[in-house]
Amino acid sequence: MEYYYICSECGRRYKISRHIMVCTQCSQKQDADEPLRGVLEVGIEGKFNKKFNIFDLLPVEREYFPPIPVGNTPLWTPLNLREATGFSGLYIKDDSLNPTGSLKDRASFLVAAFAVREKIKDVVVASTGNAASSMAGVGAAAALNIKIFIPASAPQAKRVQSLQYGADVVLVDGNYDKAYELSMEYTMEHGVLSRNTAYNPLTIEGKKTAALEIFKQLEGVPDYMFIPTGDGVILGGVYKGFKDLLNAGLIDKMPIIYAVQAEGSCAISMAFKEGGFNKSYRSRTIADSIAVDIPRNGYYALKYLKAYGGRCVVVEDSEIIGAQKELASTTGLFAEPAASASFAGFIKVKDDIPSSSRVVLLITGSGLKDINTAMQGLISQTEKRRLTTKRL
Repeated sequence: MEYYYICSECGRRYKISRHIMVCTQCSQKQDADEPLRGVLEVGIEGKFNKKFNIFDLLPVEREYFPPIPVGNTPLWTPLNLREATGFSGLYIKDDSLNPTGSLKDRASFLVAAFAVREKIKDVVVASTGNAASSMAGVGAAAALNIKIFIPASAPQAKRVQSLQYGADVVLVDGNYDKAYELSMEYTMEHGVLSRNTAYNPLTIEGKKTAALEIFKQLEGVPDYMFIPTGDGVILGGVYKGFKDLLNAGLIDKMPIIYAVQAEGSCAISMAFKEGGFNKSYRSRTIADSIAVDIPRNGYYALKYLKAYGGRCVVVEDSEIIGAQKELASTTGLFAEPAASASFAGFIKVKDDIPSSSRVVLLITGSGLKDINTAMQGLISQTEKRRLTTKRL
């Protein structure tokens, strides 16, 4: 197989290198307060059949991946939830079972392998928490030095994870976008490898493995898929995985993918509806993992949503908290708020989907990463029951 970078906007090709992260031409059109211009994806030339090994479809040789069991997460058949919703073909792709508790390990795994191959020791990342703890954990297994820029308001569990893994954690007085800016300044000043989502093409490529696994587990593709969406990289990665299968002739259709966003952080959904990104947009949601002002992979995500008939659904924080509790009490899966958004989105639109459809909910992170928000939800529900009882 031959691998290369290709610009998602102009189609210009580049050799895969630590020195190339975005298209040298399209990135010159970058304006402040807009998604990244010139996002690169990994192109593949060569044939493979349905018995492919996932490692063979990644641009780094298997020998360089660190010894940590990333991926190969289960596709659950939640019988209670199937009965409750009337969808006998409902599945849960549970990426909370990755080593550090989130889907972000898939991107970190590939970035770490690339760093090992290229003899790079220092990696920097900005994060709301999951990418930070992920890169820290996977980086520990790869003997890398990891520096993290993370908002001081990030859930404590995610900060503790990163520190336990031995990362150098910089707490930022601001949101993810501020952490991103500071991490990029550090990257440019010190010449280290950035793992920043979308900016590093391998973050998209690593996340495509979720789609490849679903294909193998279902022996095909789902009719519908619900993906929690913030910056659009998980969404873009899943599309990329299915596109590779489509180009190889292993599937003949793309799933209808729903980008599920929190009402307080729905820049991609707004752009999908309005045709462009609002540069003055500011996010506010309890689902910290999908809370972004500027979706760095926004143009890329929007391109695939429109090309393959994708859809967007926006859910309120209260719907996310309700979905988190219902998912846990019905299936035994405790998902963090951002991950629970996929179920909240499904509940909101399920009446518009044939109940005979095969549907996959992508669960992107463990609820143990943010128990404070879950506690607030439980307290709120308890208070509602108390007030109802008092009225009676």
